[in-house]
Amino acid sequence: MTEWQRALRAGLVSIALISTMAACQTRSISNSGYEAGNAYVGGHYPYPGYARDKLYRGELAELDVLGIDTTGDIDNAKITRTRAEYRRPALRRGSSVLLVQSGAMLPDEAMSQALGPYFDVQPFSGVPEGGRVYATALRLAAARAGADTVICYWGVLESAVEREGTKVVSWVPIIGTFIPDETQHMRIRLKVAVIDVRSGDWSVFAPDSRSDSALSANLDRGGSDQRQVLALKAMAYKAAAEQLVASYAP
Repeated sequence: MTEWQRALRAGLVSIALISTMAACQTRSISNSGYEAGNAYVGGHYPYPGYARDKLYRGELAELDVLGIDTTGDIDNAKITRTRAEYRRPALRRGSSVLLVQSGAMLPDEAMSQALGPYFDVQPFSGVPEGGRVYATALRLAAARAGADTVICYWGVLESAVEREGTKVVSWVPIIGTFIPDETQHMRIRLKVAVIDVRSGDWSVFAPDSRSDSALSANLDRGGSDQRQVLALKAMAYKAAAEQLVASYAP
């Protein structure tokens, strides 16, 4: 085989591999509905109930939630003093916590249920309002609710689609919609902030990501996607709750 033939073969293999994978997709856990993508036909999504949330207004800014002012005077003396005064947040089992999911009017029920056995969970809106006073207002809201701690979390779902070999039979007009022809690989990543209501001191941790793969047919693409989302959220939230308790409320 000549050098040119080897290069041509390598190029064809690369094209074949690329063609089996759809573009990667990233979405917030607060806007995790199914988007039909290439299956968008006839001016509407063929899977009612799985379109993205039209009320979604974006994510909370981490600096706002943690009360970090980037506009004020900051010098080494202030940094040294702040570090000396810092106390890592600690939780008491059975204590009240204000639970906030970035971007959502209410935290996902699965997260509230994961934390429920350990704390008195009080849900609070995570819809961004803007303004650097948000952190102080959030702590005041928690204080008025009798909460000792604010728990705010962010999350993203990342997915990619792999085309299966059975796609070749999808030319059969109706039967083809029932044939599994795509595997969706998905993972969820979370970041959790623990904020002491009295002092404003905080700590952040990121649980290990969770992943899943699911084979689906065209007819049930949206349903398969949402089952994956719910399963991954349940796993990730349970793991986050366990890590939170082990690290902050042993």
